Amino acid sequence: MTESTASDTGSHKSPSSEIFKHVPHPRIAARKVAGSAKTSDIRTRGKGPIGRLNARFGVLITVAVGTMWCAYLFTLLALVSLPAALQSHDKIIIVAWIAQTFLQLVLLPIIIVGQNVQAAASDQRAEDTYKDAEAVLHEALQIQAHLQVQDQILQRLMAAVPGQAITGETRSAGRVE
Repeated sequence: MTESTASDTGSHKSPSSEIFKHVPHPRIAARKVAGSAKTSDIRTRGKGPIGRLNARFGVLITVAVGTMWCAYLFTLLALVSLPAALQSHDKIIIVAWIAQTFLQLVLLPIIIVGQNVQAAASDQRAEDTYKDAEAVLHEALQIQAHLQVQDQILQRLMAAVPGQAITGETRSAGRVE
C-alpha cells in the first residue's frame, strides 16, 4: 500500500478548511439516467427502418418457433412423410428422413426453447448484479457522507487546539489507498 494525496485519487483539496472532498465518478450520473440495459431495448435497435423491421421480424419468428408447441407441430409435420420413407425400404432415404426431416425440424424449436430459458436466467443474473452494484454504490455514498461529517468534527477539534493548523501535509497524511 502506498500513501496517496487527495489529488492522486481524483479528489480536490482546496486551501479552505476541507480535509477531503469527494468527487463522484461520471458513470454514477450516467447510470442514473440510463438505467440497466433490457433485452427488449436491444432487440428493437437496427440501422435504419429496414434494420429495425428485420430485427422485429427476426424476433417475431424466433418467439413463434421457439416454443414447445412449435416442436410438437413440427413433429406431426415430420411424421407425415415417415410412412413414405419407411415404404421405400431404402436405408439412405430412411436415414435422410431421420437426419434431415425429423431431427432438424424438431430439434430447432427445442434448442430455441432451451436458449430462451438460458437467456432468461442470464438476464436475471445480470439484473441481480445491477441491483447489487446499485446497493454497493448507495453504501459507498453513505460512507462518503459519514466521512464528510467526521472531517467536519476533526476540523472543529483541530481548530479548538491552539497552534494547530490544517496544512496540505496534514490533509494527505494517513490517506492510504
